[in-house]
Amino acid sequence: MGLDNNKYEGIDMHDKISTYNFKDIIANFNIAPGDYDIEPFGSGHINDTFLLTIGSGYDGAYLLQKINHFVFKNVDGLMTNMLHVINHLKGKAGTSGDPAKEILTLVPCKDNKYYWQDDQGNYWRMTYFLKDTQSYDLVTTVKQAYQGGAAFGNFHWLLCDLDPALLVDTIPDFLNIEKRLDNLQRAIEKDSVGVVKQVQPELLYLLEYASSMGEISQLGRAGILPLRITHNDTKFNNILLNQYDEVQCVIDLDTVMPGFVAYDFGDAIRSIINTAAEDEKNLDAIQLNMPLFEAFVKGYLSKTVCFLTEQELKSLVKGALLLPYMQAVRFLTDYLEGDVYYKTHFPGHNLQRARAQMQLFKMLESKKDELTNIVQQQWLLIKNDLKALNA
Repeated sequence: MGLDNNKYEGIDMHDKISTYNFKDIIANFNIAPGDYDIEPFGSGHINDTFLLTIGSGYDGAYLLQKINHFVFKNVDGLMTNMLHVINHLKGKAGTSGDPAKEILTLVPCKDNKYYWQDDQGNYWRMTYFLKDTQSYDLVTTVKQAYQGGAAFGNFHWLLCDLDPALLVDTIPDFLNIEKRLDNLQRAIEKDSVGVVKQVQPELLYLLEYASSMGEISQLGRAGILPLRITHNDTKFNNILLNQYDEVQCVIDLDTVMPGFVAYDFGDAIRSIINTAAEDEKNLDAIQLNMPLFEAFVKGYLSKTVCFLTEQELKSLVKGALLLPYMQAVRFLTDYLEGDVYYKTHFPGHNLQRARAQMQLFKMLESKKDELTNIVQQQWLLIKNDLKALNA
């Protein structure tokens, strides 16, 4: 689920380079000294990320990040989460792969911590740069969709035996639909910018489904859905692929915290299945790419069939419906509050985004049975294949 914040964007990343004393920052990390080059890297909206190259080529390359502590207020908890997850992933992947290439590696500071705070109160961390990798903002092929499913499925499998109680919530209630609906109700009552009357059809539609959207949370509280460690920001560009478009590494672990697998599944599907942009104005252009959905499901279940419960399997399509609905609620709430959270590019942008996500939800709702059948069919095919291999 996309993270964004209007307050901390808008400054050109090249301009930011001149505002930081990188010599002092880098000196606090346990890396070999040398002449370095530094440049902005990536398209993230939350943390400031820079590619640090020491010497020639990418053999001595690192990613240096300034953690946005306005969004992630508990930096120590966030970094402790990352260490728990990274160490567990490396322990599991070490039996069958190359942890150095497949898992992020944090660079320790000279005081043996994994983050450093500068004199301005900024928090910094460093990871090794994974060379010869690529990421995509949009999924365009069945192979990419399959690899995306396999990546997040493998992530869930590797972490399924790590106790969620070890991790803190880096953003409390981030995927709590009940909290999001409470925020919407408060925005309606306050009507701070006087636009509630303009969006009555949208509000009526969203509120019509409000009670049913809490099902995953209710099943979790009842102990029917197990609490697991989830990524919580499963957009496709948080996967690194190799030159052959094969998964290499899941990145951006800031939001890794306790949750339900349906959330990660649903957030990935929200972007993969949509034939149009998240803020598409022409609602007729929003259609469902069913081959990409099936490919993602096949990749995801190929890694998770060994541990997912039957109730979790049933929850996956519920997650695919919930996440665009929740995003519509968040966009509309921000519109009612005067666009204070998401960065907008024109008046009414958040309303346009909300309508686009509502249309995606409508399309998914209309195809719910077909989506469910695809999940069930792939589950049975993969289980039967495993039985044949073990026979």
